[in-house]
Amino acid sequence: MTATDLSLPTPAVAAPGNRNAPRRSIQSRGWRLVGYAALLLAAAGLLLPFYWMVVASLKTNSDVFTIPITWLPDPVVWRNYLDIWQRSDMTTWLGNTLLLSVVVSLLQVVTGSFAAYGFARVRFPGRNALFLAYVGTIAVPWQSYMIPQFILMSKLQLSNTLWSIVALQAFGAFGVFLMKQFYETIPEELSESARVDGLSELGIYRRIMLPLSRPALASLALLTFVTTWNDYLGPLIYLRSPELRTIQLGLNTFISQYNAEYALIMTGSVLSVLPVAVIFLLGQRYFIEGIATTGLKG
Repeated sequence: MTATDLSLPTPAVAAPGNRNAPRRSIQSRGWRLVGYAALLLAAAGLLLPFYWMVVASLKTNSDVFTIPITWLPDPVVWRNYLDIWQRSDMTTWLGNTLLLSVVVSLLQVVTGSFAAYGFARVRFPGRNALFLAYVGTIAVPWQSYMIPQFILMSKLQLSNTLWSIVALQAFGAFGVFLMKQFYETIPEELSESARVDGLSELGIYRRIMLPLSRPALASLALLTFVTTWNDYLGPLIYLRSPELRTIQLGLNTFISQYNAEYALIMTGSVLSVLPVAVIFLLGQRYFIEGIATTGLKG
């Protein structure tokens, strides 16, 4: 046995870079905590006005603007939510707004997804130019063609009816753009295989594209619902009868009649925001998924 055989194994020497690994991990964790803290502060700043609105709706009228601000109502006045229904036509306002929002959202989902499939999958002359021209209408402000639109609705005898809002908002270039970007993430091989099996373009759209595009459809429906629910100028122009007022028009008339009833005004504001908040919370997962995947090539 030689001296070489009796030699002890050489201990492994740690790489110089590994000594800094724990320090970098601690620094990364610290910056992550700082980022979380900044996000919490930003979220608190955004939610604070909504919290104050809810709290003000549960106060007496004289306690809404007290100084210093009381962040918890004492006493809690639940009767405000009964008085707002008795002193206003809240049922009609919410019913009209819900009807318009649901119908317009469904129509935009159908028309937007169908047109987007044509732009994304069907080859025809001038497709790109037509798509650019259609999407370019997003940059045109509505005020520039508001009067010709009103004249058209009046000649069609749709003015002062809910159908005027439905007809004007049933089609949207944004929905077409959103759905087209999502369709382009779906592999073309799926459509080619379906065509080889004898499936028509309508069948491909209905059986393949629509089931795969549920997140994008949910995003479009949610955005359209919120936009229609919060629309004020359109109903102000076309809906002049009291029985056709939406929640935004109704609250405006209520404020003009009860401009000193601050607690009731805050109560009506809570009722106008609550349905949108509930729908957003229910569809949040699909909304985030649809926005995150739209425009990404698969």
